[in-house]
Amino acid sequence: MTEYVWLVPFFPLVGVVINGVVGLRFPKSLIGLVGCITIFLSFLTSCLIFLELITLPVESRVVEVLLYKWIPCGDLQVHIGFLVDALSLVMMLTVSGVSFIIHVYSYGYMHDDPGLRRYFTYLNLFVFFMLVLVSANSFLLMFIGWEGVGLCSYLLIGFWYQNKAPADAGKKAFIVNRIGDYGFLLAIMIIYVVFGTLDFLPVFEKAPQLLRTGELTVTLITLLLFVGACGKSAQIPLYVWLPDAMEGPTPVSALIHAATMVTAGVYMVARCNILYSLAPLSMGVVAVIGALTALFTASIAMVTNDIKRVLAYSTISQLGYMFLACGVGAFTAGIFHLMTHAFFKALLFLCAGSVMHALSGELDMRKMGSLRSHLPVTYLTFLAGCLAIAGFPFTAGFFSKDEILWEAFRANTTLWAIAAITAFMTAFYMFRAVFMTFHGKSRMEPEVEHHVHESPAVMTIPLIILAILSVVGGYVGVPSLIAEGWNKFHDFLSPVLGGHGVHVVRQTSGVAFATEVASHGVQEFHHPAGLEWLMMGVSVAIGLAGIITAYYVYLKCPELPERTAQKFKGLYHILYHKYFVDEIYFTYVVTPVNIISTFLWKFFDDQVIDGAMVNGSAWVIKRVSSGVRRLQTGSVQHYALSILIGLLVVLYLIMK
Repeated sequence: MTEYVWLVPFFPLVGVVINGVVGLRFPKSLIGLVGCITIFLSFLTSCLIFLELITLPVESRVVEVLLYKWIPCGDLQVHIGFLVDALSLVMMLTVSGVSFIIHVYSYGYMHDDPGLRRYFTYLNLFVFFMLVLVSANSFLLMFIGWEGVGLCSYLLIGFWYQNKAPADAGKKAFIVNRIGDYGFLLAIMIIYVVFGTLDFLPVFEKAPQLLRTGELTVTLITLLLFVGACGKSAQIPLYVWLPDAMEGPTPVSALIHAATMVTAGVYMVARCNILYSLAPLSMGVVAVIGALTALFTASIAMVTNDIKRVLAYSTISQLGYMFLACGVGAFTAGIFHLMTHAFFKALLFLCAGSVMHALSGELDMRKMGSLRSHLPVTYLTFLAGCLAIAGFPFTAGFFSKDEILWEAFRANTTLWAIAAITAFMTAFYMFRAVFMTFHGKSRMEPEVEHHVHESPAVMTIPLIILAILSVVGGYVGVPSLIAEGWNKFHDFLSPVLGGHGVHVVRQTSGVAFATEVASHGVQEFHHPAGLEWLMMGVSVAIGLAGIITAYYVYLKCPELPERTAQKFKGLYHILYHKYFVDEIYFTYVVTPVNIISTFLWKFFDDQVIDGAMVNGSAWVIKRVSSGVRRLQTGSVQHYALSILIGLLVVLYLIMK
């Protein structure tokens, strides 16, 4: 079945063609059916490939399928091909499986939208490009998927382009991602110069022989790759597009945040783990940026009142966790959290969509409250997602987040402290959302409250499925400390990503971690089992403390948030306005670029290019032509005289 891996991205492309080209007269039910079935077929194919792959010996679980030669150009030989291994298969299963659930939900959520056919066409195209990205066998084919998901995010975020906010948000996402993509493209060029190929397998095979640990070339390659990852996965300083992406339809937000787009950067870094293992400075940068992003955006989420934007900042923060894991060498832990995060973040966004559906599009949690009795299914499933993301014991998030915290602790206590503080914040702001939305007194408008109702089954059944996955999805990665031999996820990925995290011998503080790793190298550092049990207990206590604090602040003492905001007015103002990052970017980046662009347009383009070169040359030719055409009198005598004069001049020159 592995030779048919091309069917995984092919089926969504079929959906694009059917709905986008021949589906002009299709009824809405058929449009939704085509969109959902094609994604389900991709998921089914991925499952069959998985069942075949696990029957193979571990050393044979890497299959490259080449379809045809795409670019035969001298030494540059690039195929349209697919790589089937444990990592790509985990991504294919996660992307296709979660996307299918979101597609089903979308049919109920978007059923009455006049652009339903366009919506499902874009949605299928989004999944197609993401599946190309995660299954590609080369950097160049991955880049095609990489750019494709960027295009589709622009189309879907700005789906309601008739309104200014969605249109601007789509453009912002597209432009910010171009900055990151420039770094990725430069890295691809350097990789070809160094290795003479862009295929993953030969690059990773040659890397240890051609590159020395810590040398400039591999450091430059990995840092440029990470620039691309920062754009796609919304890390500092390129995270600003993701909160604004909430202007798109809610199922689109779920798809971007859970299964596509933002996971691409984490996957790319994990795929290139061999290169990163040769660049300790780059790994330090990845870890520090991930930790700081997690903390920075979690602090913003604590005071945000838009329920979707709370989830958006939460996504950025959780992606920071994943990069932190990759930065300390725990690539398996990063991918594990990517998978579990896909379950509960898709669930949380779809629950937010269910709340919006019930409240006529309302997003402000200050205008909600007491929805628990009106939306029982949405409430219970949202609660399950919040427990998972808060790391409540034995939910999916508990296993994946605890592993990241443990690996961070083994590598560097400062990074662990940042991650631990972020874990407290995560539990606090997620249960702040629970209590403000579903508990307490109703703050809804009377006419809105009168029409509150639970979502239809086509929307609630996907919520139930994702809630179950958010609870039990982590049991494929139960740590050996709890149950020896139960970490099947770790065992499955270890041939591709390595067995354990890379750990720093000397522990340092703050951003000095990156320099310390580069200077002193890395090696395994083992801790007693008792310490691991202790740190697991600490992480659980941190999450519970966040939940209890949110309960006390928003249910027991509901006047406390207002008093606190007044007492710490300056800090609250900074957090509420998101550290004024957008304003800083607008003042010091956007405005100067606009000024320079306007100058180049008005002076260089209009006056130099159009004025001097285009219009000026035309004016010169016109003036010369006006003078020369007077020689054409139409009189034979004049022409004979001109010939005679010319002949005399020639004779004079010859005889001179």
